[in-house]
Amino acid sequence: MIPPHPALPRHGGDLAAAKRRYGTPPRPWLDLSTGINPRSYPLPSLPASCWTDLPDADAEAALLAAAAACYGTPPQAGVVAAAGTQALIQWLPRLRPPSRVAVLGPTYAEHAAAWAAAGHQVAEVATLDAAAGADVVVVVNPNNPDGRIFPFAALEGAAARARLLVVDEAFADVAPEASIAAWAGRPGLVILRSFGKFFGLAGLRLGFALTDRDTAGRLRAAQGGWAVAGPAMAVGTGALSDRAWISDTRRWLKERAERLDVVLGAAGIEVLGGTTLFRLARCSDAQRLADHLGRQGILTRAFAYEPEWLRVGLPGDDDGLERLRLALA
Repeated sequence: MIPPHPALPRHGGDLAAAKRRYGTPPRPWLDLSTGINPRSYPLPSLPASCWTDLPDADAEAALLAAAAACYGTPPQAGVVAAAGTQALIQWLPRLRPPSRVAVLGPTYAEHAAAWAAAGHQVAEVATLDAAAGADVVVVVNPNNPDGRIFPFAALEGAAARARLLVVDEAFADVAPEASIAAWAGRPGLVILRSFGKFFGLAGLRLGFALTDRDTAGRLRAAQGGWAVAGPAMAVGTGALSDRAWISDTRRWLKERAERLDVVLGAAGIEVLGGTTLFRLARCSDAQRLADHLGRQGILTRAFAYEPEWLRVGLPGDDDGLERLRLALA
C-alpha cells in the first residue's frame, strides 16, 4: 500500500484555489502571489528536434557552460541542471545519512519539508549562530519572503562549522552582489540557482546546483537520464547567454519595484523588505486584506505564521499597478 502523502507546503500562484475561494473575477486574474518576473524572456523559435529527439550531451554541455558563465562559477566547480530547483531540493536530503539540519527561517517551506521527509532531524533557527552544531545548514539568500541578505563572513563561518551548507540563491539574479557562486567547487557547499523566477519562465522547469565535482556527479546520477527537457535546454542556453536582456531587466525590475513601493506607501502599508521581484509588506490584518484583494481578482500571499505579513509580487504593467492602487484605495 502506498503511504498517504504528507500535506504539501502552501505556495503562491495557485489560481485554481483562488477561483474556488473568491470565484471568477470579471477581469483576468492579476497574480501577485509569486516572485516570478512578470516580463518573461521572449521565447525563441525552436527546431523540431528539440521536441522530437531525446536531449543530447552536446545540448546539455552548452547549457551547463552558459550557466557557469552567467553565474560566475570557477573552473573547478561542478554544475548540475535539473527540472527546477525543487527537484534538487528533494534529492539533496536523500544523498546524506541522517543528520541534524538547521534551516534559517522563516523561509521557503520546501527546504524543511524535504529534509524532514527524508528522515533528518530538522530545526528552524533565526540566526546562523543558532545553527551551530548542525550537520547541515540551509540558507535562502536573498531570503524569501523578507529579502534578508546574509553577509559573506557569516556564510563563511557557517560553511566552516557545518558538514554541508546549502545556499538557495533563487532570487540572486536580481541581487548578484549577494551571490557566492564564485565559491562553488568548495567541498561541503551546494548553491542552488533558479532559472524560472528571474527569466519569468517558471513553467519551463529549469534549475541548477553549483557545487563540487563529487556532489555534482551524485546529483546527476540520482536524477537519472534526460532530467532536463530539450526545449528547456535550448531556451535556457540562449537566455543565460543574453547579457543585454539580463542587464536591462534588472534595471526594469528596480524601477517597477520603486513604483510598487509608492502605491503601497500611499495606502498606508509599510514595506518591510523583499527583492525587486516581490515586496514584503506589513498591515494590521494581512489575511483580511488578501481576501479583499482576492475578491477583486488580485491574488497576493498571506502567511499563517505571521498575520501582519503580506507578500506582493510585481505588477507587470501600468494597468496592473493601477488595478492594485484602486483596490487598496
